[in-house]
Amino acid sequence: MNAYTPMGAEELRAQIHRHLTYTIGKQATEASPYDWRMAVSFAVRDLIVDSWLDAERKTVAAGGKRVYYLSLEFLIGRILEDAMVNLGLHDTIVSVLETEGLSLADVVEEEPDAALGNGGLGRLAACFLESLSTLGCPAYGYGIRYEHGLFRQRFEGGRQVETPEDWLNQPHPWEFERHEAAYTVPFRGYLREVDGKTVWHPSETVVARAYDTPVIGWKGKWANTLRLWGAHPTELFDLERFNAGDHTAAAAPEALARSLSRVLYPEDSTDSGKELRLKQEFFMTSAALQDILARFNAEYDDWLVLPDKVAIQMNDTHPALAGPELMRLLMDEHDLEWNTAKDLASRCLNYTNHTLLPEALERWSTWLIGRVLPRHMQIIERIDLEHQSQTGCGPEMGIVWQDQVHMGTLAFVMASHVNGVSALHTSLMKSTVFADLNGVYPERILNQTNGVTPRRWMRLSNPALSQVITDTIGSDWEDDLDRLAELAQHEDDAMVRSAIRDAKHANKVAFATWIRETSGISIDPNAMFDVQVKRIHEYKRQLLNIFETIARWQAIRRNPTGDWTPRVKIFGGKAAPGYFVAKDIIRLINDVGSVINADPVTSDLLKVVYPENYNVSMAQRLMPAADLSEQISTAGKEASGTGNMKFTMNGALTIGTLDGANVEIREHVGAENFFLFGMTSDEVVSRREIPDHARQAILQSQALQDVLQAVAEGQFSPGEPSRYHGLVDATWNHDPFLVASDFDSYLASQSDVDAAYKDAEAWDRMVLRNIAGSGFFSSDRTIRGYIKDIWRAETLV
Repeated sequence: MNAYTPMGAEELRAQIHRHLTYTIGKQATEASPYDWRMAVSFAVRDLIVDSWLDAERKTVAAGGKRVYYLSLEFLIGRILEDAMVNLGLHDTIVSVLETEGLSLADVVEEEPDAALGNGGLGRLAACFLESLSTLGCPAYGYGIRYEHGLFRQRFEGGRQVETPEDWLNQPHPWEFERHEAAYTVPFRGYLREVDGKTVWHPSETVVARAYDTPVIGWKGKWANTLRLWGAHPTELFDLERFNAGDHTAAAAPEALARSLSRVLYPEDSTDSGKELRLKQEFFMTSAALQDILARFNAEYDDWLVLPDKVAIQMNDTHPALAGPELMRLLMDEHDLEWNTAKDLASRCLNYTNHTLLPEALERWSTWLIGRVLPRHMQIIERIDLEHQSQTGCGPEMGIVWQDQVHMGTLAFVMASHVNGVSALHTSLMKSTVFADLNGVYPERILNQTNGVTPRRWMRLSNPALSQVITDTIGSDWEDDLDRLAELAQHEDDAMVRSAIRDAKHANKVAFATWIRETSGISIDPNAMFDVQVKRIHEYKRQLLNIFETIARWQAIRRNPTGDWTPRVKIFGGKAAPGYFVAKDIIRLINDVGSVINADPVTSDLLKVVYPENYNVSMAQRLMPAADLSEQISTAGKEASGTGNMKFTMNGALTIGTLDGANVEIREHVGAENFFLFGMTSDEVVSRREIPDHARQAILQSQALQDVLQAVAEGQFSPGEPSRYHGLVDATWNHDPFLVASDFDSYLASQSDVDAAYKDAEAWDRMVLRNIAGSGFFSSDRTIRGYIKDIWRAETLV
């Protein structure tokens, strides 16, 4: 069966029944929704495999370059419905299931989200893989097959509680275990010089085994591979120790291995936690590079053409050890000399930076790397020595500085290209965090503004809006998103504007129903849905949002009969387990929500909702329902953002600062269709130089004083009035992300939002302009930029 042509209903029904019988071992009359989901998944997977194997044949025949994307996160979400859409089978499967007395929701809701990421970094990687497949560019994504992912979030008394994700407690129908693709990953041990050559004798090893998931592109024309590594012991079990009574030691090898692929971002506040995280990053990187070289070696016999056949992208600093590890493999395993190995490695490697926060650029102690990876420490020191010697830079610009290995500097020095992820971010990279390195490597930094796949984030997540777009501008816009600009020609068409509004309202009704069923909170679909969903971090300023929510509540209570715009404030996101300030902010949001939602004076005008365990599937429900997108990070701190793009595509207007990709969103949708507030990145720098900037701002804002007073007095924590004294004190006296300094500007911009929302026609026009201006933010456009400017690869469809 060729996946270019969607299968008919009867043939597909037969394939589903075949899997139900022979793969699941059930009769249709006794099959559960789980059984049906597995049968449908296997039937769909069969079709994907045809394209997948065909893509591999074409890649080998073409003899061109493959792209290898190394990322510690791949937040892929549910696979089944996404694959159905890309294969053109969505409506057919709906029809087949209806003949069996099932709805699509019965089946799709059974699938767990793959717990392979945390936020934007992982979701970006997933969008990129899908776009690579849509464009037909041969590629592999490399990551870790986490047993328990980050964590499952729930709330107890408003506090975040972390429990393990259990997505692998049931079979995962999309993956193929590859026993033949297994590589030994070494740790620790000692070095010896033998005949002038350094030999590493590791004292610990684990086996990385591959688990492949095909990633299908639009219309099923091409499929690439997501290869995830599971950690397995080199020696399964020490029977002699076990029989001697040392039961714990007998299982030590298995415990070490499982720890590497058990949890994403293990807590690293302890020395053992730091060592585990370093080992985890090296495990993924080493396994990927060994696999890349094995594939190259099977097809070519000249190492000098490696950069012509291999492009490796390091997604953030987590795979930064790729430089020294690729050199080690080329030198120690394949007998290349230093200069050749270094040249080949640097010509293959590229690095995407995702942060302007110096503290977020990973640093490992020389002691830790020297103990865990002694050969790599040796290689890093020599790379650093040559870097300083060749550029004339001082040790403060070195890779090794003050007994720490600076992974951002290592990635930068070893990469051919270093890219930012928005125009502003790239500019700030050159002038701030990598200013010195940009001076000595002036052509290395370039920009590739992020994007998201419209197949998942519009066609799948928002079928109502997608149908309006198709009815208005015609079909086949999903892989040519610039065509959304054609919507602008229909702005004066009241029927088009009404259809877009009706689609939004239907999505809001569906989300309100889901919230009521899952949390017991009733929200009005006619109210404005004001949404901030993202990782909880001080620079993303959820605190600013909840402070404005308190100020709004206080203002409504003072004048409950005023001309208020009803709002539902919706939050979502997780805080890192050891990030206690962020966890305090989560608890404050929930405490404020408990008080406001129970207030009979304001309950018809303001609600606060914070559903647990925000993930891809929740985002697919929420983003199509949002009216207002909160993108309110401190200017100069957010690299890009991708949630901002998804909201814009789905017709939410943005309230935001000039930060990250907000700048480009505002340019593309029109400044008049974007609610701007706050300081610029330059003004942020200047403001921070004022010693008491926070106190000055608070003393000039009566509204913020009232908010802080209510929080400090325990109005939202009556059983523990001092619960948020730390947050209040930090706002008065420290406030590193300028919540106080931007508060009044934010408050004024929110008033502008209220006024705009009351004029339905004007708001509808702004919504249409946002959708029409969002075509630039397709990940297809981003990947074309990487292919042309960084990877020098080709597409084969």
